[in-house]
Amino acid sequence: MLRIGSVVLGVSDVPRAAAFWMQALGYVPREEMEDDWVVLVPAEGRPGPQLSLGLSETPVQDHPRVHLDLYAKDAADQAAEVERLLSLGARHVDWDLYPDDPDFVVLADTEGNRFCVIDTSRGG
Repeated sequence: MLRIGSVVLGVSDVPRAAAFWMQALGYVPREEMEDDWVVLVPAEGRPGPQLSLGLSETPVQDHPRVHLDLYAKDAADQAAEVERLLSLGARHVDWDLYPDDPDFVVLADTEGNRFCVIDTSRGG
């Protein structure tokens, strides 16, 4: 049976993107970082998916078909994490597809890749 080995994001600046995601997730490079590729893994052997960052000239999609969902335990944790991520260089996305009462906040990383911070206490 296959399993997901790594989620891959295309980026225009691998070191900048790696710095953001390492701070955001507490990840470290699996091996020495290249200018065009790095695989990030959870620090200290914690379980979790790998995040690979590869150099790309493809423009960022406004409504990407694939994105990361980052889970927060409740609304207060979600708000705190959003603020922390913004302080690391993320930015709010003017998302036109929010439902009336969203349990998620759409942000973009330093490369413009969209991701969501989810309030998992709402069970949605």
